[in-house]
Amino acid sequence: MIDSYGLTTVNPRLALLALAVGGFAIGTTEFAAMSLLPQFARGLGIDEPTAGHVISAYALGVVVGAPTIAVLAAKIERRVLLIGLMTFLGIANGLSALAPTYHLMLLARFLSGLPHGAYFGVGSLVAASMVPREKRSRAVSRMMLGLTIATIAGVPLANGIGQWFGWRWGFGIVAIIAAATVAMLVRFAPILRPAKDASPLGELAALRNGQVWLTLAIGAVGFGGIFCVYTYLASTLTEVTGVSSAFTPVAFALFGVGMTIGTLVCAKAADVALMPAAGITLLFGAGALALYAPAAPHLWAILPVVVLIGCGGGLSTILQTRLMDVAEEAQTLAAALNHSAFNTANAIGPWLGGLAIAGGFGLPSTGWVGTALALGGFAIWALSWALDRRRA
Repeated sequence: MIDSYGLTTVNPRLALLALAVGGFAIGTTEFAAMSLLPQFARGLGIDEPTAGHVISAYALGVVVGAPTIAVLAAKIERRVLLIGLMTFLGIANGLSALAPTYHLMLLARFLSGLPHGAYFGVGSLVAASMVPREKRSRAVSRMMLGLTIATIAGVPLANGIGQWFGWRWGFGIVAIIAAATVAMLVRFAPILRPAKDASPLGELAALRNGQVWLTLAIGAVGFGGIFCVYTYLASTLTEVTGVSSAFTPVAFALFGVGMTIGTLVCAKAADVALMPAAGITLLFGAGALALYAPAAPHLWAILPVVVLIGCGGGLSTILQTRLMDVAEEAQTLAAALNHSAFNTANAIGPWLGGLAIAGGFGLPSTGWVGTALALGGFAIWALSWALDRRRA
């Protein structure tokens, strides 16, 4: 049954579950690759720094794929596009599992990253279309829960399978989850046609909007602090806190718990007051990151701080909704670019953290670098809000 807007009347809960399972697959492949790095480095006969390029190849795929697919697929019905993206993700992860050489692995991981941003961007628009306007952020957060839960359960699952049955199965399990997502999308996702005047040039119009760029900059800078700490968390725990490497999955799971809490709380706040919620989240994140360095030597202190830092991940849902408001007719491109921005943060944060460590400031200094990035994001937010108020 289809309503006058071209939206199939479906059960929103089942549709959001299908979208979330896809997010779970993407989150698992993104983060599990980091945890499986030592295993596939040995398997491919390369050293770990070289294997790190495989992680970068995925991030590059996200940055390239999100805008490219969003523009070229402007006229494609959104359920068909989601199914195609998840099918592509499954195939690319299957190729990752089978890659016989380092260079083919690089290619497979680049391909795996291509659907990432477009899936979350289009999925966010579909999720928001199924609920009243005042509940958009909460609907988007339900889809994003798949990504956050992946950091709690998906990464340990893929890592465990990789250790027990070989690292290739760590990527193979993602291909299986992607296949399950395709089946769920076929059954439960609504048919949502793009606007009649949608076109690649229309999507590119988003790039002329200054508020779109400011919103993306908030994510690219403000979220960099979380990635800065997350990248060096395992090393900090073993070398500064003094715990065994076997304990580090517990800390990563706690980070995922915080991210899940933050996603739900921030989404509810965003539906009440979107821009104030973004500013408060950035300041909260800066405060949590400032606690990291003094807490690092003490296990009893660093674990709750890791949860608090994870809560700052709720910023993603807020900015996703903000882009829906400022993108006007170029919704798909703007929504997809959100994940390009966060992968830019994934490059900036670890790079600056690495400079601080190399400069002799120690592993805990990543918390101070993260604080500076969160405050930088807050400064961009303040500019964006001021321009909004001036225009009003």
